[in-house]
Amino acid sequence: MNKIGFDGGKYLELQSAKISERIAMFGDKLYLEFGGKLFDDYHASRVLPGFEPDSKIKMLSQLKDKAEILIAINSDDIQTNKLRSDLGITYDAEVIRLIDIFRDRGFYVGSVVLTRFANQPSAMAFKRHLEMLGIKVYKHYSIEGYPSEVEKIVSDEGYGRNEYVVTTRPLVVVTAPGPGSGKMATCLSQLYHEYKRGVKAGYAKYETFPVWNLPLNHPVNIAYEAATVDLNDMNMIDPFHLGAYGVATVNYNRDVEIFPVLSAMLTKIMGSSPYASPTDMGVNMAGYAIVNDEVTREASKQEIIRRYYAALLDYRKGTGSKESINKIDLLMKKVGVTVNDRAVVNAALEKENVTGTPCCAIELNDGRIITGKTGNLLGSSAAALLNALKALGDLDDSIDLISSSVIEPIQKLKVEYMKSSNPRLHTDEVLVSLAVSAVTNPIAKIAMEQLGKLKGAQLHSSVILSHVDKKTLSRLGLDITCEPRQQREKKYAAN
Repeated sequence: MNKIGFDGGKYLELQSAKISERIAMFGDKLYLEFGGKLFDDYHASRVLPGFEPDSKIKMLSQLKDKAEILIAINSDDIQTNKLRSDLGITYDAEVIRLIDIFRDRGFYVGSVVLTRFANQPSAMAFKRHLEMLGIKVYKHYSIEGYPSEVEKIVSDEGYGRNEYVVTTRPLVVVTAPGPGSGKMATCLSQLYHEYKRGVKAGYAKYETFPVWNLPLNHPVNIAYEAATVDLNDMNMIDPFHLGAYGVATVNYNRDVEIFPVLSAMLTKIMGSSPYASPTDMGVNMAGYAIVNDEVTREASKQEIIRRYYAALLDYRKGTGSKESINKIDLLMKKVGVTVNDRAVVNAALEKENVTGTPCCAIELNDGRIITGKTGNLLGSSAAALLNALKALGDLDDSIDLISSSVIEPIQKLKVEYMKSSNPRLHTDEVLVSLAVSAVTNPIAKIAMEQLGKLKGAQLHSSVILSHVDKKTLSRLGLDITCEPRQQREKKYAAN
């Protein structure tokens, strides 16, 4: 467990050098479309053990003196209150969050572009809000015939209608709160305006997945398909790269499909396209930092299983589709795994069969599997958490880390005063109770000191975890799955 398959330091060095090389290729300015998550990239850290969730922003930090950030957001997404599902916040709120994070890390945030702007009331209100915060906002409009009518798009009636975003640094990182925000269109619109002004600017794309120089059916790339099953992304050999160089590289269908149009746009803007293939456009160096292929293969297989459980849960909640489940099931077959290859699944279900009550299982980083069951005082995830801390601290399993005299008043508070129907403590309440106990109880203090060792541990629940339990355990760094059923099935049970 916790084996390293990816050299984070090597990646930072190679990636920053590659981007600097691409800036120099064009001379004056590079618009870098940044795909995926700049922060909290837990998918990458799971399938490439050794890749830190903030590796990409650390890499950019090496270039921040020459970089500025431009954030694109689709005005329709503002109007419809589109959510970033992993964080549960709207896209416009995510823009504000991104700005704060960038600035806290010393990056210059130049502006925000409202793409597909059509005077949507919510977009106009958001524009005013950003401007009150001192942020420059620009409007880009929908173009009839986009993206196929190249002559119209690359003209004064197309990109020419968009407001020109004033930038001051040689590297402009174009990012967004989520997919469909118009990053590529923003980059190309800027290229059009830069060339009208005599500025020799260029465009490149940074997308971690699929990893272009890994085999098509490598589990790392298959895991990407599982992660984007709702987008219908499909990995494929880049036919343009194969035709131009005789080398097989991996890209995904959307980039391959749009490349002829993109190439035609670049040719019209720049006089000739600098790229012969979608792979040429990319600057991703992650594949060169893999130091243990077997570790990344196994980690990716486990990620595909986790994605399968996530799809089952989404379907149970009514937010996913049967098609997504079937697709990931096929991907599991492709890499040769089943749910039984996730050790905590069988452990949790077997414990439930023995006890007759919902149970959780945690696989620690040393391979030990710890279980917990639902009781009168604690939910199963809280019980498993405490048992795991005992195991990590070499503490006697029979010891109560938190006295019932501490738990019972909390239960009374929840039921009598907070009107909760569930008297059992959630994981966050257990952690607060443990922290209080640690002040006077040296055994509880030892248990508290083990919390950092839970990062990277695996957990499976035999029932759907509550939102607060899932959030707390995720913050501790556990990778979570659960069976798609409620603890108590009711006709109108809340999810």
